[in-house]
Amino acid sequence: MAIEIKAPSFPESVADGTVATWHKKPGDAVKRDDLIVDIETDKVVLEVLAEADGVLGAIVAEEGATVLSNQLLGSIEEGGAAAAPAASAPAAAASAPAAAPAQAAAAPAAASVDEDAIGAPAARKLAEENGINLSSVKGTGKDGRVTKEDVVAAIEAKKSAPAAAPAAKPAAAAAAPVTAVGDRTEKRVPMTRLRAKVAERLVEAQSNMAMLTTFNEVDMTEVMALRSKYKDLFEKSHNGVRLGFMSFFVKAATEALKRYPAVNASIDGTDIVYHGYADVGVAVSSDRGLVVPVLRNAEQMSLAEIEGGIATFGKKARDGKLSIDEMTGGTFTITNGGTFGSMMSTPIVNPPQAAILGMHNILQRPMAINGQVVIRPMMYLALSYDHRLIDGKEAVTFLVTIKNLLEDPARLLLDI
Repeated sequence: MAIEIKAPSFPESVADGTVATWHKKPGDAVKRDDLIVDIETDKVVLEVLAEADGVLGAIVAEEGATVLSNQLLGSIEEGGAAAAPAASAPAAAASAPAAAPAQAAAAPAAASVDEDAIGAPAARKLAEENGINLSSVKGTGKDGRVTKEDVVAAIEAKKSAPAAAPAAKPAAAAAAPVTAVGDRTEKRVPMTRLRAKVAERLVEAQSNMAMLTTFNEVDMTEVMALRSKYKDLFEKSHNGVRLGFMSFFVKAATEALKRYPAVNASIDGTDIVYHGYADVGVAVSSDRGLVVPVLRNAEQMSLAEIEGGIATFGKKARDGKLSIDEMTGGTFTITNGGTFGSMMSTPIVNPPQAAILGMHNILQRPMAINGQVVIRPMMYLALSYDHRLIDGKEAVTFLVTIKNLLEDPARLLLDI
């Protein structure tokens, strides 16, 4: 009995998918729950598993085909046996050469010159010793025959002749073409659905938004001291969850979003939608590109819950296990280019969100504090925002609020 293999049911936010990889070939044996085919969507890669033991039958949607929700991909012949590999055919007997090798046509021998007719033996010998061509010597003997005296005269003339000028060098060769050296291979691969969607959304954001970026810097001394003091106790108390910097930024951002709700809003047509919750997207790097899973209700999460959620997202991103629900939505995004050494950047807003916070590298820099020059660990912050919705004053004060909360982390606990 044939069992249909169908594409997964896509959520409303995903229109279609692309058949990325078939892990089995027609005729291969499959077992229940074996991975059969990967379907790549704009957000994640979905795995289609075998529903029964059997043999993979015909493939209807080849790799690269665009498929809709629940579309037929192929079939499994339940209980069938895998096809035995075809016996190798005996090698064909080598056929004898059909045609005998062509005989090379003997080139006619060049006609030899009858030197006896043009020069006496003594003349020939002398000419040979001195590299003189008898046929070029004018003979004065009987019937124009070259005599020994004629050869001697030719030798003297040769000695007295001016040395031949060296062959002129070819005119300075017009600029020789530059020849590239080394390996110059090229590889062309189709753009993944995720990369294509990211490109589309970035262009859409820059085309449809009045996007600006404001900058500030934050002294990380207090956060680093707090982390250094409690990181071991924190990890022990929270079952191995490590205390990083991202949780402080998420916590500070959610507090600032409460104070400046426009930064947490979005535009829907001619309406402004103010969200009474903070679903914070955290940009995570993966082999397939940058993905942004979402921490739901991050304003209600503890530092440990935030760190645990981010660690889980990172592992799932590396393993390609993020679900569509985990990637959908979000009211605000934080991205950390500092993990790759970025000093400054202008992150692009992820529509329909209104703003994105960019973190950067922490560098020891001289700072003037209370009239003294001291070395402090400093980080540049960037807030890109949609000016249609957020005024410059709101954007700047929002970023200053995050700066103040991080420079005095006790404020996060005291809600001040």
